[in-house]
Amino acid sequence: MSPTRMASQHRAIYIGAIVLLVAMVVIGLLTYTQQHATNESYRKAQQLSDQLVAAGYSAVPDQGQIARTLGTDGGAACKDPSGSLKNALYRVNLSNGAGGPGQRPIIADARVVEAGAIVLNVYCPDKLDEYRELVDDLDTDHTVRN
Repeated sequence: MSPTRMASQHRAIYIGAIVLLVAMVVIGLLTYTQQHATNESYRKAQQLSDQLVAAGYSAVPDQGQIARTLGTDGGAACKDPSGSLKNALYRVNLSNGAGGPGQRPIIADARVVEAGAIVLNVYCPDKLDEYRELVDDLDTDHTVRN
């Protein structure tokens, strides 16, 4: 075998090894990033669960469900929590449940409002003050028995 042909075969092996190495590095980085995000979402879910239990909530969702729903950034809960649409939806949800002209506002349980504040405190504490301003004018009281 000539030296030129032998060098050509070795070059193909080197190029193949480099391509394989780069592919393995990319796969490793993607796996690490995904695992890091999963660990972070479960850590925050644990933190939220602990704070809810400490605040006296007995029915706390499963941590896996919290992690899948809120992820690492709070998901929909942290997307403009004091915006007009969220404000309107919040007020509709705090009504008697009737539709049309029978719908009336209610005195909401203060624990419902506080649960929202706990979620924001864990996932997006920078938006907690805006949320508090939004719910400050709501009529709340302890209306649900424990």
